[in-house]
Amino acid sequence: MAELEKLVEEISQLTLLEASELVKMLEDKLGVSAAAPAAVAAMPMMAAAAEPEEEQTEFTVILKDVGDKKIEVIKAVRKLTSLGLKEAKELVEGAPAPILEAVPKEMAENARAEMEAAGAAVELK
Repeated sequence: MAELEKLVEEISQLTLLEASELVKMLEDKLGVSAAAPAAVAAMPMMAAAAEPEEEQTEFTVILKDVGDKKIEVIKAVRKLTSLGLKEAKELVEGAPAPILEAVPKEMAENARAEMEAAGAAVELK
C-alpha cells in the first residue's frame, strides 16, 4: 500500500504534458484506451436522452380573448362549465382566465372548438 501512495504522489507532481505522455504510454503497453470508460459511462446518459418524452394527458383550456360576440362566449362557457350566468360573465370579463383545468385532450379540443365557434380566442396548456 505504501508503494501505491508513493506512486500517486509521484504522478501528482507530473506536469500536464508529462501526464498526457504517461497515459499514452500506458495505453500502448496495456492495449487499452482511456476514452473507453468515458464512452461507457456516457451510454446510459445517451439512452436516457433518446427516450421519447411522455405525451401530455391533461390540459388546461384558457380563454385568451373574448372577441366581438361576448354573449355567445358567455353561453359557451356556461355550457362547458355549468357555471351560473353571473359566474360565467365574470369569468369572460376577467379574460385571460382558465375555463377548464386538468381535462383530457379530447375534451380540451372539443372545448377549444366550441369556444372558437363562439368567437373567442382560446389556448391549451
